[in-house]
Order: sequence, then C-alpha cells, then structure tokens
Amino acid sequence: MAYQLVHNVKENKYEYHIDDYVAYVTYDDQHGEMHLTHTVVPEALSGKGLAKMLLEDVLKQIKADNKKAVPQCSYIVRYKEKYPESHHYFA
Repeated sequence: MAYQLVHNVKENKYEYHIDDYVAYVTYDDQHGEMHLTHTVVPEALSGKGLAKMLLEDVLKQIKADNKKAVPQCSYIVRYKEKYPESHHYFA
C-alpha cells in the first residue's frame, strides 16, 4: 500500500495521515543537512513495515530537494547500517 507523504514545514515533520493516525519523522534543517531526529508510528499501525516505508519516502524527498539526511534517531541509524546501499541519501 502507498501513502502520500506530507511535508509539515510548520512543525518540521514529514507525515503519513492514515485513518485517524499520523506517523511521522521529525527533522532539524541545518543548512541543507536534514537531521532526522525522531520516527513515530502509532501503536495501532505498528508491525506493518510503515516506519521503513515512511523513512524511504522521506529520504527520496530529501534527495529531490538536493539535501542530505543525517540520522539522529536510533531507528534511522539502524536503517542506514542495515541498508548500506542507501548511503547516497546520507551526509
């Protein structure tokens, strides 16, 4: 299943709105380096691979914006280690 990525600039978040829930990645933009600080998937949506799908959409959007991601939350650090082929998204 595909979800639409929403860039909530006001709250520094990339979001998926699913039913009554919001899954999101927060960031801090430091001169084009997007420090990804927190990944949240509501309990009701957990166990479906949603965090991975969300992060991959976020990484694609960051790359499209000619920026680089800097992993700062444990989930994203583990993702970068597990998927070395994703290195081109990261600073």
